[in-house]
Amino acid sequence: MRAIVCLKQVIDPLTPATDLALDRQAKKIRQAVPGPPVINGYDEQALEAALRLREALGELTIVAVSLGERFNLDVMKRPLAVGADQLVLVQDPSFDTWDSSYIAAALAAAIRKIGTPDLVLCGRQASDWDNAVVPLMLAQALGMPCLTLARQLTVSEGRIEIERVLADGSQIMWSELPAVVTVTSELGALRMPTARARLATARIQPTRLALGDIGVAGPSAPQVEVLDLGIPAVGRVCRFIEAADGAAAGRRLAELLMADGVVRPGGVG
Repeated sequence: MRAIVCLKQVIDPLTPATDLALDRQAKKIRQAVPGPPVINGYDEQALEAALRLREALGELTIVAVSLGERFNLDVMKRPLAVGADQLVLVQDPSFDTWDSSYIAAALAAAIRKIGTPDLVLCGRQASDWDNAVVPLMLAQALGMPCLTLARQLTVSEGRIEIERVLADGSQIMWSELPAVVTVTSELGALRMPTARARLATARIQPTRLALGDIGVAGPSAPQVEVLDLGIPAVGRVCRFIEAADGAAAGRRLAELLMADGVVRPGGVG
């Protein structure tokens, strides 16, 4: 049995906002202060799901696949360090895009090039654009069913069953294989690689592919257009209350809060 895990290299979501810059013309967020990227956290959890499945099944080949404009190998080799059997990197400047349909089509082409697997695992969404649509488009392109928001997975007799996270509980879903499954953070964090595994991984080179290798000519007209991108303006107003004593200050504060509609007589507004 073989599983493909889709990974995305992203700006570290813990990067302070002061270290980011808005490129309004390109409609992108850039790092004003250089810092190392990370693998999207949800994608790491999809990789952890694959590793747990292998432990349960006894045998599972895990292929990690990523598309990107450029790659930091120290970051992208982590799947190999924790136990992935192969790492495939498809590199092209056109992947620096918000066009989910193009990314899904290219991912599908890369997966067909590698060989259609029994299972495709993706994170529920990426921490940069938070669209959560690429896995659904990918499943459609591959002609596979898509099960979403899995926090637990089991595979048996040619079918997969997941426990799906809901706002007020959970839901059991299943499908025949092959299938696409998105994994959510409730599954748990990716395990840490050992020092020996990290050293061994340093000598392993990923498989590199270009657009031509996967039969993709390049992006066409996007199905969705970003009209504008901006940073929300945050403002604060501070008032100082002057009064003869604490009791008078409290009464004045209450009057101001009621006038602003924050509280009303008899309780909080």
